[in-house]
Amino acid sequence: MTLFDLDPEPGPPAGAGSVPATRLRLRLEVAYDGSGFRGFAAQAGQRTVAGVLAEAIGTVARHRVELTCAGRTDAGVHALGQVAHVDVDPSVDPARLVKAVNAMLGPAVVLRSAEVAAPGFDARRSALCRRYRYLVLRADGPHPLLAGQAWLVRHELDLRAMAAGADALVGEHDFRAFCRRPPGAGPADPLVRVVTDAAWRQERPGPDGLGPGERLLRFEVTARSFCHQMVRTMVGILVDVGRGRRRPSDVVALLRSGDRSHATTVAPPHGLCLLSVDYGPPPDGP
Repeated sequence: MTLFDLDPEPGPPAGAGSVPATRLRLRLEVAYDGSGFRGFAAQAGQRTVAGVLAEAIGTVARHRVELTCAGRTDAGVHALGQVAHVDVDPSVDPARLVKAVNAMLGPAVVLRSAEVAAPGFDARRSALCRRYRYLVLRADGPHPLLAGQAWLVRHELDLRAMAAGADALVGEHDFRAFCRRPPGAGPADPLVRVVTDAAWRQERPGPDGLGPGERLLRFEVTARSFCHQMVRTMVGILVDVGRGRRRPSDVVALLRSGDRSHATTVAPPHGLCLLSVDYGPPPDGP
């Protein structure tokens, strides 16, 4: 199975009839440290988040289950607000499920919540937008508490230039130059996505104990959907801008080119985290 860094373009909303008559659909919010997993999606012979989570839920529910998630994160990518759905026997108590699964899998994988899903809910197809975060540590050497959560960059970085480059990513664009091509897609096939927000900021010093000259930079980006390696390529290009290897205007030129061969830097996976997935109000809401 091919793993995607992020979520593919969603299809049409799923109908209420997608839940088997003998099952109850639960909406799950999941957090995990991705460093010990080969991504989220189940793969034969590989330790994945979906694999261990489905096994734990199946143990509690006493039947086999399958998970559908909002965004299939790749190996080494983390999540604080991954959303998934699972169809279980109606006798399963969501509160007991949370406690039992967390006892089996925590702290690497944690069920933050489990609740009965609204009619027609589908974790992937119902999502309106996803928000991701990427952390960059500007320092001369590694940090023991941030090593698994942030990309260590030893060069000085111009945050203003990086922010200017990020501005060019907002809006509807063909992101072919920023994405690994999906199977079956030709070199001229567009990969259009709509980015609603992309911004950098510097985190304030906290209990992580940053030393003199060390800075923790946070990039957040929101879109309805992302293609494979899109965010990591964004970050890699913008860090090149911060180092002075590219200009902010080069981001526009890269978008227009549609040529991935010019996107020479892809940020490592361990700095990436799925923060949240937005579904809007429930069907009977305001």
